[in-house]
Amino acid sequence: MTGGLDDAGVAAALRDMLLVTLKLGGPPLLAMLAVGLVVSLVQAVTQVNEASLVFLPKALVLGGMMALLGTYMTATLQDFTRVMMDRLVAVGGS
Repeated sequence: MTGGLDDAGVAAALRDMLLVTLKLGGPPLLAMLAVGLVVSLVQAVTQVNEASLVFLPKALVLGGMMALLGTYMTATLQDFTRVMMDRLVAVGGS
């Protein structure tokens, strides 16, 4: 690659990107999975098969997750952006 950017630097940036993606997307997705499973079990036990019943619990849990983890997610994304911009400046300056 040009500009002093080597394969190890690109691999490290991709690894960091994937870790940030897991940090930001993992908890909400796991919460949605858990809520979906619980609602599906309740629907199977009660034999009420209404697709719209899943929406409200998922929306409430997602809102709660964003309220609880919003500052953590923002800080993580800001740190990642800062590191990527520093790497960009370092590559452009060499």
